[in-house]
Amino acid sequence: MSAEAAVEAAPEGQAAEQLEPPAHESFKWYIIHAYSGFERKVRESLESRVQAFGLQNKIGRVMIPTEPVTEIINGKKRTVERVFLPGYVLVEMDLDNDLWHVIKNTPRVTGFLGTGDKPVALSEQEVSSILFRNETSKDKPRLKIKFEKNESVRITEGPFANFNGIVDEINEDRETLKVMVTIFGRSTPVELEFGKVEKVV
Repeated sequence: MSAEAAVEAAPEGQAAEQLEPPAHESFKWYIIHAYSGFERKVRESLESRVQAFGLQNKIGRVMIPTEPVTEIINGKKRTVERVFLPGYVLVEMDLDNDLWHVIKNTPRVTGFLGTGDKPVALSEQEVSSILFRNETSKDKPRLKIKFEKNESVRITEGPFANFNGIVDEINEDRETLKVMVTIFGRSTPVELEFGKVEKVV
């Protein structure tokens, strides 16, 4: 099992709280944009391209920010891994011009996070806060809070605590909101439980 698969498969609460050091000193973390819903396909494509192009010394871990979510289906509880930052894939690499082109030409990749054609590397702290989120109990009582589309809210828990955003979608059954949050200068949909946001008065 690859390192990223091990992290994603780790039972809730057992994920390491800090990131393992990179395999090479020159490796830095970057975020690439992918089509929403195709994050795992992009990771598979990147991993196969690493093998095909012999880039093992240039690319390290490829990780998708996920969180365990408990669902009840037909009366049975099951925990699934849900992508909580749609369209984002984290890649650890020693980025140069050739590698930039290899990744940019990967199917379903739309580009890098950064300004213009200059990707921005993330700090270890930023990567850790994205990959290792503090989980709270999933079995909370139903919350009697009414949210409205285009309403301003503040996130109270997780890596985006204290960020403000705008409600884009409301799912009453699952008690979740899709909130548009500006992250690294780009508006991004983040799915949150009702209990992790508060109205901005």
